[in-house]
Amino acid sequence: AGKEYGSGSSRDWAAKGTRLLGVKAVLAENFERIHRSNLVGMGVLPLEFPPGESWRSHGISGFETFDILNIDDHIQPRQMITILATRQDQSTFTFQAVARLDSRVEIEYYRHGGILQMMLRKFIADIN
Repeated sequence: AGKEYGSGSSRDWAAKGTRLLGVKAVLAENFERIHRSNLVGMGVLPLEFPPGESWRSHGISGFETFDILNIDDHIQPRQMITILATRQDQSTFTFQAVARLDSRVEIEYYRHGGILQMMLRKFIADIN
């Protein structure tokens, strides 16, 4: 996506809709602040191109599939992530993106698949 992804009204529903469609990550030049936070809260990973890079500079057409290679249990806030892109002709290329998980709390939300899932797990753990 381009710049200021998520700008406009209904940002919370935009994040919910993204998750309900099964989207696991969104790659953009940058994010509107509240929408980025809403994506994290829904368990969707916001990925940002480094400064000076974009979908254009990487020749991304929108028909690729993407694999996130080095995200694990040790992820840090704003960690650089390697993305493997596979084109329709099965050729591949890699590039870096910033995982826009900006705090330890956001990392926990993401690890659980969103705020609701995290709260449910804590609630169930407290019952047991």
